[in-house]
Amino acid sequence: MPKALEGGGGVLLRAIGAEIASHAQREWFGCGPHRLQIALPRPQGLAARPHDPRPVDPEHGKKILAGTLALDGGTLRLGPDGDPFDTASPSRRFAVSLHRFDWLPDLSSAGSDGARRSLRLIDDWRRVFGKWNAFSWSADCLERRVFHLACAARILAAEGSDAEVADLTLDLARQARHLLEIDKSPERRLERAVAAAIAGCALAGKPGEALIDKALKVIARQIDTMVLADGGHATRSPEAGLELLFDLLTLDDALGQCGRPAPEPLTRAIDRLSTAARFFTLGDGHLAAFHGGEAIAPARIRAALAHDESGPRPLNAAPHSGYHKMIGGSIEVIADCATPPAGPLSVAACAQPAAVEIVCAKDRLITSCGWSPEAAGAHAFRLSDAASTVSVGDGSAGRPLSGFRAKALGPWLVDGPTRVDAKRHDDVGGVWLDIIHDGWRRHGLTHARRLFLDAVADELRGEDSLSPIALDPTAADGPRRYLPFAVRFHLHPEARASIARDGKSVLIRGPNNIGWWLRNDAVDVEIAPSAHFDHGLARKAGQIVLKSQVRPEVGAKIRWKLTRAEG
Repeated sequence: MPKALEGGGGVLLRAIGAEIASHAQREWFGCGPHRLQIALPRPQGLAARPHDPRPVDPEHGKKILAGTLALDGGTLRLGPDGDPFDTASPSRRFAVSLHRFDWLPDLSSAGSDGARRSLRLIDDWRRVFGKWNAFSWSADCLERRVFHLACAARILAAEGSDAEVADLTLDLARQARHLLEIDKSPERRLERAVAAAIAGCALAGKPGEALIDKALKVIARQIDTMVLADGGHATRSPEAGLELLFDLLTLDDALGQCGRPAPEPLTRAIDRLSTAARFFTLGDGHLAAFHGGEAIAPARIRAALAHDESGPRPLNAAPHSGYHKMIGGSIEVIADCATPPAGPLSVAACAQPAAVEIVCAKDRLITSCGWSPEAAGAHAFRLSDAASTVSVGDGSAGRPLSGFRAKALGPWLVDGPTRVDAKRHDDVGGVWLDIIHDGWRRHGLTHARRLFLDAVADELRGEDSLSPIALDPTAADGPRRYLPFAVRFHLHPEARASIARDGKSVLIRGPNNIGWWLRNDAVDVEIAPSAHFDHGLARKAGQIVLKSQVRPEVGAKIRWKLTRAEG
């Protein structure tokens, strides 16, 4: 998207156009001719049983059988025969997860009783929402529901009557066909096509084949755009790449069951995404948390990489994705070294250029707030001060859209850095990484972050400097105007910090109780409260704030060093 359109009238015009198109599409989706169109031709039964490698939790399925439905931080106590679709949901997040059928993998894994209960819940949903509903049939809900139904259909059919199986296959066919017609949320177009193709594999006969063919055409157009050459996702979210890898593995398995070879771009994308998943997995076993992605647990990452026996690749950079990794004796750093994605790809992007995450002796000590779209309404955590980077004044190096623009287009990130340059040098003594960006250009400043990971001393040295974009030799003699600026280090919830007697040095300890000193030359040092998101729910955490002031005409800097504490 052209940078000129990011801020004002260009975005407004696009928002107006998107709202008009969305209204027209809603009218079409709700009419009788469209419902007839997606119902024909009628499916002929079930074929493949696609396997989703994501871990399932049969114990959760048993709790649902007992009458307790827990989804996305909310709980409904329904009793063994209750209908959650005829009961008020405790939150919108719960309702989205409910209509996505996120409960179906766990419930259908709980034996024949789980399958029968799943069929009853699907029938409850069909009775109220089966024709069409703006919320339940939205892109947000429908994509995952089609995926879950396709993967569970054969399991459910084994416990269902002929009439129940006929209803189930018709549900799947109608929803998968509808899914391919959705234009909203173009950043998820590939994932929607993959879910529709998996549904086609699950459906027998020509209706299934036609669905596969139509979906594969969309995949062919999208896959090399969304999966970058180094395996990163075009949204720059490590979690988005991992979840797409799960979906493509499921599709590869389903196509194989149907006797159809996987297209070469799909196989290539799986290899690339697997490589990227290894790159983004840090020394604590969790995924790096950037741009709307959370720190995914090791068990989920292992499940995504179980197909790949080649093991770790010796990568230290993902240049197309815009990340660099620095590995020393016991310190590991990953840094965001590119501009945020633009336009539709930025709906979960964060205004946090040059942000870092730091793992010391396998403890993740320094991280970000880990915001993800699951934390609905918490868009303030997408701003610069919610990550381990520099913030100037009370502003941010970019902001999410709000109001009508966000409603029509999604919460795009705008006014972010237009240029981020990264230079790296590796030698036997360590790794240098220099990152420079113009995210603070509204203040007339550039931010340069210089990092040196000393492999011999096993320490990380950093320098964050703010420099005038346009040097004026007479500026120093003019009126003095100061802005506060800070270098922030957000702590993982399991890390703790304390300030030494000198009022400057900070001692950080992680779960392994190994101490690390953060020494610095800031004017003031503070340990402040923060938050860290886990599945969209905020956990209490802290942050170390190194404070100073900057004259935009002159610039300023803060130096810091992270080193292991003696003993």
